[in-house]
Amino acid sequence: MNAAIIFVLLILLMLTGMPVSIALGLTVLTFLFTMTHVPIESVAMKLFTGIDNFEIMAIPLFILAGNFLTHGGVARRMINFATSMVGHFHGGLALAGVFACALFAAVSGSSPATVVAIGSIILPAMVKQGYPKRFGAGVVTTSGALGILIPPSIVMVMYSVTTNTSVGQLFMAGVVPGLLLACMLGVTTWAIARKRDYPRMPRATWGERWTAFRRSAWGLFLIVIVMGGIYSGVFTPTEAAGIAAVYAFVIAVYVYKDLKLKQVGKVLLDSAAMSAMLLYIITNAVLFSFLMTSENVPQAMASWLTGQGLGPIGFLIVVNLLLLLAGNVMEPSSIVLIMAPILFPVAVQLGIDPVHFGIIIVVNMEVGMCHPPVGLNLYVASGITKMGISELTVAVMPWLLTMIGFLLLITYVPAISLWLPRLVYS
Repeated sequence: MNAAIIFVLLILLMLTGMPVSIALGLTVLTFLFTMTHVPIESVAMKLFTGIDNFEIMAIPLFILAGNFLTHGGVARRMINFATSMVGHFHGGLALAGVFACALFAAVSGSSPATVVAIGSIILPAMVKQGYPKRFGAGVVTTSGALGILIPPSIVMVMYSVTTNTSVGQLFMAGVVPGLLLACMLGVTTWAIARKRDYPRMPRATWGERWTAFRRSAWGLFLIVIVMGGIYSGVFTPTEAAGIAAVYAFVIAVYVYKDLKLKQVGKVLLDSAAMSAMLLYIITNAVLFSFLMTSENVPQAMASWLTGQGLGPIGFLIVVNLLLLLAGNVMEPSSIVLIMAPILFPVAVQLGIDPVHFGIIIVVNMEVGMCHPPVGLNLYVASGITKMGISELTVAVMPWLLTMIGFLLLITYVPAISLWLPRLVYS
């Protein structure tokens, strides 16, 4: 009954149009003050201790690194490199968009940042070359979602914080699924382009490819620094985020010189604003999780679900449906912070690997970012393309169906996610 009251109150507050973070906080305060005897001091203490976590520091630092790279010309050089490699295939520029999104995802950690960085450059080029705007928008909107699957990933850090799962293992687990999804989106793009006979580009010579690689190497080297440093044990994911932010600043301002020193202040302010928003959501979500735990909601839900006779297969079907439905009304950060503490104990009880479960949640968030009405990537792409959300929804459909097929594959073939972490950490 208490769980029902909590969730009804939360839904009613969100239906008023209130931001999710404030709705979470008000739900907790209303319930605690009217139906429990929890002292007010514990709420203040929980608000503070909720973000008193070393791993959480990675979030603002990865956001800062991504913003330096977005403004610093790194995306344009990655697109040129990708185009030199795959531009001669059917739909070559679109394939380059998928390839460039995968590369940029490996340095940014954010899906909307990937859509903005790659989409704002490659979409005008595709339209100029004769591609329908709808096709280009579909490619970039869905490929941008790779930003939260290919490590480093801000969403993975949030899952780690709420479930105490190793960030390093989650990052490792995201590599193979991320590359597989990039390939599947690329095949979908190529098949549509071949069927409709979209333009191809002249095949680049190996000299041109080498030049494009050399020009993009400073940006690509960040992938080696971050991932290599984490997996070799030289530094933690949080320290990697700090190194990434400093490195991104140096190459954007002093190496590529696309970002002027006078523009750095705006990048810092934008990063601070985005970080403050996410940290405020995290703080309230931790408070909500505290309420759930104190009322024994996760334990009760775990007992109820296991009492229904649901095995791992049935439970994962329920999880996917629940997360996809949540994606209709909430953005990924809120979903992970609310749902993970509730679903995680059930998954562990059913013998599902915590790292594999984390990847399933992240892939669900990817799909959620590409479908209406709250798909963040749709809104970002709408701003770039000047297309309506309904038109974009139709445009992304072939790639969205590919992503749903990929979700089923990841859900029921855990080896795809777990092979690399087991190989490295065994």
